[in-house]
Amino acid sequence: MPLRRRNGSAQVRQQDDDGRRPATGSPRLDAADLGAELGARATLVQFSSAFCAPCRATRRVLDEVAGMVPGVTHVEIDAEGHLELVRALDVLKTPTVLVLDADGRVVRRAVGQPRTADVIAALGEAV
Repeated sequence: MPLRRRNGSAQVRQQDDDGRRPATGSPRLDAADLGAELGARATLVQFSSAFCAPCRATRRVLDEVAGMVPGVTHVEIDAEGHLELVRALDVLKTPTVLVLDADGRVVRRAVGQPRTADVIAALGEAV
């Protein structure tokens, strides 16, 4: 997964069909990066670790929201098992939640245990 530094943060880059790299834009993830299919409208990506108590509560909240909103999926990623992706996305703490739109672009990011209302509000930007 190629990276470049811009303004002190890591960005995931992908190649266009002709092999050129896009000059700007939000990080974009796909099913291969996540190990699961993207949601039809949005995807809630949670980076967790084994002994993280807030991660378990975050899982419940994100599962609940994904069940309430059609076309939204929740994908949980073990941060320790996916260090390359963690570094590429500059994930420093768990739980970290990324809200992806239908194309896999990161539209919102949060660290810590979210409230249900906050997750639903963040989904408003993705759908």
